[in-house]
Amino acid sequence: MTMIFGVPLAVFMGQLLLGLINGAFYALLSLGLAVIFGLLKIVNFAHGAMYMLGAFTTLLGMQYLGINYWAALLLTPLVVGLGGMLVERVLLRRIAHLDHLYGLLLTFGLALIFEGSLINFFGVSGARYPTPDSLQGGYQLGFMFLPKYRAWVLLAAILVCLFTWYMIERTRLGAYLRAGTENPALMQAFGVNVPLLVTLTYGFGVALAAFAGVLAAPLYPVSPTMGSNLLIVVFAVVVIGGMGSILGAILTGLGMGLIEGLTKVYYPEAANTVIFLVMILVLLLRPAGLFGKEA
Repeated sequence: MTMIFGVPLAVFMGQLLLGLINGAFYALLSLGLAVIFGLLKIVNFAHGAMYMLGAFTTLLGMQYLGINYWAALLLTPLVVGLGGMLVERVLLRRIAHLDHLYGLLLTFGLALIFEGSLINFFGVSGARYPTPDSLQGGYQLGFMFLPKYRAWVLLAAILVCLFTWYMIERTRLGAYLRAGTENPALMQAFGVNVPLLVTLTYGFGVALAAFAGVLAAPLYPVSPTMGSNLLIVVFAVVVIGGMGSILGAILTGLGMGLIEGLTKVYYPEAANTVIFLVMILVLLLRPAGLFGKEA
């Protein structure tokens, strides 16, 4: 039997895969946070709730409207993203000129309202919706078994992350977004509707969280608390990568997932805290984060 540092190869690779899957979710969620904070300077504490709403919207849509998984991948981010745009227009815009703390408290309150309302209607027990027929089963690689759905989650998350990075960093729309947040008065003088760009950006960041929720529901129990359980870890990932760094969110999310997976192999007791230990170390050595810019 092939061993890697005293661990069977199949066990090692299996944990590496689980780490990558978790890292894919960390990357998607931290990317949404980075987009919203980097472009709008909003510390969106409702991000975990939007992830949870993505999973719940899909579950309820399948149960009561007959929506299949593939339709949910497109419709759920759209529906939750539109809800996020409404939140930005009605609530966040009113406090945009105030200190960032007000936005944090407002979104934290929204998260509690969403979570408490769903607990009242559905309780805290988790539910799952089934894996699509076309993604059931897996591939026998010789040294491990690779489930099709886990491979799909990893591929879909990476593609969406790369698309988002390219759109913001390499396209004219992304240039408008960056310029509109840095100098809104100048951009409006050139005829750019900056308030609309802000609303669309917040909606897009929220839609990324909802997309992660759709991917997660066949893997993890869908419950009202699933977002709050993950949010603190995702914020740690964003801090490690650098607040507002798009590339940092993607690479750090995947990297922290791998580190967490490997820690479960060699020192399981530290698996739940290793990301926070890395965060402390990074803050001591580079307060702006690995990919952040020093003020």
